[in-house]
Amino acid sequence: MKPKISIILGFMMFLQYYIWGSWYVTMGTFMTKFLNSTGIQIGAAYSALAIATMISPFFIGMVADRFFAAQRVMGVLHILGAILLFLASRITTNGPFYWIILLYSLAYMPTIALSNSVAFRQMTDPGRQFPLVRVFGTAGWVVAGFMIAILGIEQTPSTFYMAAIVSLALGLFSFVLPDTPPQGKTPSSAKSIMGIDALVLFRDRPYLIFFIAAIFVCIPLSFYFGFANLFLNQSGMENAAGKMVMGQISEALFILAIPFLFNRIGVKKMLMIGMTAWILRYLCFAFGNMGANLWMLYAGIILHGVCYDFFFVTGYMYTEKKSNERIKNAAQGLFTFVTYGLGMFIGTWFSGFVTNYYTVDQVYQWRNIWYVPAYIAVAVLICFIFFFKEKKKIEIAQ
Repeated sequence: MKPKISIILGFMMFLQYYIWGSWYVTMGTFMTKFLNSTGIQIGAAYSALAIATMISPFFIGMVADRFFAAQRVMGVLHILGAILLFLASRITTNGPFYWIILLYSLAYMPTIALSNSVAFRQMTDPGRQFPLVRVFGTAGWVVAGFMIAILGIEQTPSTFYMAAIVSLALGLFSFVLPDTPPQGKTPSSAKSIMGIDALVLFRDRPYLIFFIAAIFVCIPLSFYFGFANLFLNQSGMENAAGKMVMGQISEALFILAIPFLFNRIGVKKMLMIGMTAWILRYLCFAFGNMGANLWMLYAGIILHGVCYDFFFVTGYMYTEKKSNERIKNAAQGLFTFVTYGLGMFIGTWFSGFVTNYYTVDQVYQWRNIWYVPAYIAVAVLICFIFFFKEKKKIEIAQ
């Protein structure tokens, strides 16, 4: 791959995740301040991305991959997304805001797969080249957080304006990306897109236990994405969004250790470390404050790298190793569909109901709220310890 193409693809990834990082982290804070939203309404808004995650594979597999050049579809969707983000900033009631966010999510989520397709089709050695391109996406999310802090727009509609401007820029830029024409495949079936072919993995008891655990771990993940920024702001932390990028930085750093540790200590210990980190994170949030326990708030943020990498990234690697060549793609699709789709849908609604339950006179009882995902993580960890029996050398499921 030529250096010029690498730069173009890296810039594409930077903008792709800059957009997401611009509005997603602070949406709960925006909804509380400008829409007077309840916990249930905030959870519902975050569930929109989970719904889009379940629907977007059908659009990619059955429409975009067959009929249109990937970069052009990306361009149209990002321009449409810019319009919807602008509208989101102007909405003053919860009902219309939810539908705008749902429509935006349906436009945005397919662009993740499309941007990956554009990148992969230009690469001569994807295994080596893609991580170097994808890391610019993490950089984009981090820079978005820093820009929110620098501009002082964290608790204003301007986060949506910033995301809309960058979305429009990426939409226009997409039309000059390397051509990625449709591959003219036979129509993908709903069965293949949802990863139904990979259900054979459930005959393997260790993988079935892991898969169930992954769904339940999405509940603590939903609490963090939906309410951590609001919690930190209400705790008195200034520029909370800018400080939360430490979580993405730790994610980028810890991911470098995953391949080494995966082979050295085994998948069970890796996953247990990840689940233990979820427990520690929410205990830090429950007892942290802007006084003597300020360090606990920062620890809860920084633990994001361990929480995410040691469970979800490890999970993708475990799924890869358990699958034979015939079902590898289906298995990854199934894991994504059920965790980031179904699991996050359950988690976002559940976190919303819990947060609403522990609200007294419009005041969030944060310690009680954070206990809930901590208890869930403890329960999942205990069940995992007793029921997950995988050999250190992972065997392919038959």
